[in-house]
Amino acid sequence: MNLAVIGSGGREHAICYKLKQSPKIKNLICIPGNAGTQKIAINIDEDISNFEAIYKIIKKYNIDLVVVGPEKPLVDGIVDFLNKKKIRVFGPDKFASQLEGSKAFMKNLCKKNNIPTANFGIFDNFNDASAFIEINESPIVVKADGLAAGKGVTICNSKMEALNSTKEILNGKFKSSSKVILEEFMKGDELSYFIIVDKNSYQFFGSAQDHKRVGENDTGPNTGGMGAYSPAKLFNRDLEKKINHKIIEPTIDAMKKLGHPFQGFLYAGLMIRDDEPYLIEYNIRMGDPECQVLMMRLETDLLEIIDSATKNKLHNLKIEWSKKNSITIVLCAKGYP
Repeated sequence: MNLAVIGSGGREHAICYKLKQSPKIKNLICIPGNAGTQKIAINIDEDISNFEAIYKIIKKYNIDLVVVGPEKPLVDGIVDFLNKKKIRVFGPDKFASQLEGSKAFMKNLCKKNNIPTANFGIFDNFNDASAFIEINESPIVVKADGLAAGKGVTICNSKMEALNSTKEILNGKFKSSSKVILEEFMKGDELSYFIIVDKNSYQFFGSAQDHKRVGENDTGPNTGGMGAYSPAKLFNRDLEKKINHKIIEPTIDAMKKLGHPFQGFLYAGLMIRDDEPYLIEYNIRMGDPECQVLMMRLETDLLEIIDSATKNKLHNLKIEWSKKNSITIVLCAKGYP
């Protein structure tokens, strides 16, 4: 098979690295790729928001299957676009991508389906938001509604800080966001929980814990991720059952009822408090850097897994994982983020 991977991060390098191990791969291209992918795939420099240009590349290289790495093209509707062109593609459609593309959509879905999450308010004007901040204790979590490259969440330790962060978002700090979500701050242990989903079933796809803040000893602003390890130490079978029953299955069922069954990687960012899981956020793709540690532990052919998912045959597959631990660390430029 000829495969195309879309994206340019460490996540896409990890996906290409694992796909390359499949005996079924004939040609592997990465759009646009990076210095790592050029050693194992053909890099093609193209703007991933230009769907027509990507389609031309897919036709030129006789691509059988497209794997979309990052969230932005998914949120912008690349799966819908390629489906109309009769191209087989792995990832959720534009509507289902709102699980990550709109925090307001995700939180309202939780509310309607009794999915445990932090108490919240959604606001599009400063007066209502400031009234919410005044009656709630700090710290308060302030989130931009739309995509913000992992930098749209601020944990505010004072009401003044929360008011300032809220004002910035409502004044257009992020082009994607005209609304702000204000949440209670939840104490506990964070857990990254991954599944792979088709129209008929889902399978566990690993656990990890990442380090979000830029500085040593968990200090400084949130980033897109400064490293991760897998498996998560606090993860166990009892917790897995709770996560699936209270969070994953109600979400999958809700998306089916909305007429847009989720297909692709679904990554739940969870807070575990007193052995109970709460949903912080959904990502509609593999995490970066979490993907890097998961691909090192995956023992089943990744192409076979993705191929089965696009044919709605995941239930026929047993996904095997190494029992070894895996860790990745991030080297970044001074001043990031």
